[in-house]
Amino acid sequence: MIPSPFVDVIVIGAGLSGLQATVDLDKAGLSYIVLEANDRVGGKTLSVPSSSKGDGIVDLGAAWINDSSQKEIYALAQEFGFDLIVQRTEGLSLDQSNGTTRAIPYGQFGDFTDEQLAEILSIMTKLQEYVDRSNLEHPHLGPDAAKLDSMTSLEFASKEFGEGIAEVLVTMLARDLLGVEADELSALFLIDYIKSGTGLANISSDRKDGGQPGNERFATKLATKLSKKNIRLNSPVVKVIQDKKGCTVKTKSGHKHHSKKLILSVPTSLYPKIDFEPHLPPAKKELGDSTELGYYSKSILVFDEPWWRNANLSGVLTSMDGLVSFTRDTCVPEDKQYSIACFHVGQPGRKWSQLSAKERKDTVLKQFNDAFGTVVDNVPKPINIIEKDWLKDPWFLGGPGPVMKPGLLTGAGKSIRDPFKNIHFIGTETSVVWKGYMEGAIRSGIRGAREVIEALD
Repeated sequence: MIPSPFVDVIVIGAGLSGLQATVDLDKAGLSYIVLEANDRVGGKTLSVPSSSKGDGIVDLGAAWINDSSQKEIYALAQEFGFDLIVQRTEGLSLDQSNGTTRAIPYGQFGDFTDEQLAEILSIMTKLQEYVDRSNLEHPHLGPDAAKLDSMTSLEFASKEFGEGIAEVLVTMLARDLLGVEADELSALFLIDYIKSGTGLANISSDRKDGGQPGNERFATKLATKLSKKNIRLNSPVVKVIQDKKGCTVKTKSGHKHHSKKLILSVPTSLYPKIDFEPHLPPAKKELGDSTELGYYSKSILVFDEPWWRNANLSGVLTSMDGLVSFTRDTCVPEDKQYSIACFHVGQPGRKWSQLSAKERKDTVLKQFNDAFGTVVDNVPKPINIIEKDWLKDPWFLGGPGPVMKPGLLTGAGKSIRDPFKNIHFIGTETSVVWKGYMEGAIRSGIRGAREVIEALD
């Protein structure tokens, strides 16, 4: 086996964070090797052909950006010449709950009475007040931090607002944003996550979002800026050794790589897959052992034509009943790609994941047809159904990012961005702004590269 040359930096992980960091290292004139466990770059961005007809593609992972508060990823879209598709925000949406489906104006929050809507507005206003008071960069220092991190989001909702609608709202937020149930994450973590997404109105809105068809292209375009021979795919890392000389990284295939510095771009919940010598500090180890990824997957239904648009439907279905929690119109008319993405999140998503392949498709189609069939006679059959179950991918095990339980964010979570000797930690969950999103991934890569460049200067 030919020994690997000593480089300035080894980057573990070729998702958006790792690739952005490497591009910045390359610009600074540093030598590097990127080690990626998967057989492709891109991490949780994954684009595939929508069908055998035409040139359309669909995104099975990250799919939306905006041009108003996500400046880094938007700048890349402009640099790469990507055409942004404006999210459809017209037509009637469908609300499915308690066995009934109702058509409601786009953007309206369910089929509620005036009294219930007033209660919802009051809850959202108070929730936003907690978000406004929280500390963006150091959430553990916020005035409500100790209180919020002592309970789950569900406990917070019931104690602060009473049982009922508040619990439903927080459940929907936890599922839709993070793929978990409201009793599986700290209230402080949820508040901080909303804060990092620039507030409740922005993080839960479809408006002003540019859906970029083929978001995996962000990664492949970043990779073209790098030396192809220095990106090693199918190279899962099993051991990292630090000594006076720097870092030695061993891959599953037995290859060894040596560097002065190392940038680790894998989710905290996957840290236990790597043997660190010396061991990670207690706080980092706790982050690895105690954070968990949510359940967040998609089934995409591809059609010959956008029949729902002709029926004055937005393509949005929100459900508390079925194993599809919500849907979105993901059409790219320019490519004659007409699709609706069905999202499986939280506990309903986990139930869907346990079904056989046939049962998964049948369940999606039945719920979809039952809901849309309340407005459209004879809902057309899709020409293709594409699904991606991130839980079953050994290099991801869920998404969109690791979630913290009570006590973690005010404890070990404080150290999430701290380097350990020659190891620097990046990934969307380490970002101050837009954690869990592509924007957060890019920003964390920029930060990690800056740390290493300054350390080696």
